[in-house]
Amino acid sequence: MLYTPLEQFELLVFRSLQLPFIIDVSLTNACLYLFTAIWLVIAFLGFGVFRARIVPRRLQAICEISYLFIEDLVKQQAGQRSVKYVPVFFALFLLILASNLIGLLPFAFTPTAHLAITFTIALSCNIGLIIIGFREHGLKFLLVFVPKGGPKWLLPLIVTIEFISYLLRTFSLSIRLFANMMAGHTLLHILASFVTGFATAGYLVLASFPFMLVIAVVVLELGIAFLQAYVFIVLLSIYLNDSLHPFH
Repeated sequence: MLYTPLEQFELLVFRSLQLPFIIDVSLTNACLYLFTAIWLVIAFLGFGVFRARIVPRRLQAICEISYLFIEDLVKQQAGQRSVKYVPVFFALFLLILASNLIGLLPFAFTPTAHLAITFTIALSCNIGLIIIGFREHGLKFLLVFVPKGGPKWLLPLIVTIEFISYLLRTFSLSIRLFANMMAGHTLLHILASFVTGFATAGYLVLASFPFMLVIAVVVLELGIAFLQAYVFIVLLSIYLNDSLHPFH
């Protein structure tokens, strides 16, 4: 039973486990649903490519179309050199999408509605992009903070602003995903509470209006679940382009 709209985001510890060096690996509902999303992605891809045929079956065709969709997206934003990174982007897209969709199940937990999880994903991706930049270009990668054509007397200020904006990418990626997921599920809980409140009081006619709104918001949240995963990959592709082509 949920009493407040934010209670659905509460972390529950199922099994506490503390390792040396202050490492907490306790099993929580966030871990459980995140592992569930991972296994859903593995099952989707596993069954999709199992005994793959030249003429694909329905699930195989969905897997191939999804992969080609992400490949085209990444190539459009980051160029041909980004092709080797497409599998990572594809797996990340499916993980975020599965985590978003799981939260739409009744009484389920949404992993991507927690800032700790979205921040960890965004920070890991941005660290990876920095490593790619230095591996591809060495110290010349630092030229990404020096835009071409700018007046030399403004370079210290421009470089400082560019550096700060680069660091803020992690926060913008994580907060955007977290805020959208949290806001949508909070709205669903508030509308659902109106339905149960009117129904319990015997006002079934009045309860039908918020019930229709709940259905409409659920449909909207399905679209937002896909859209937020899509936007996350689009922004990562743009950032990958900066790592691969820092001299623009």
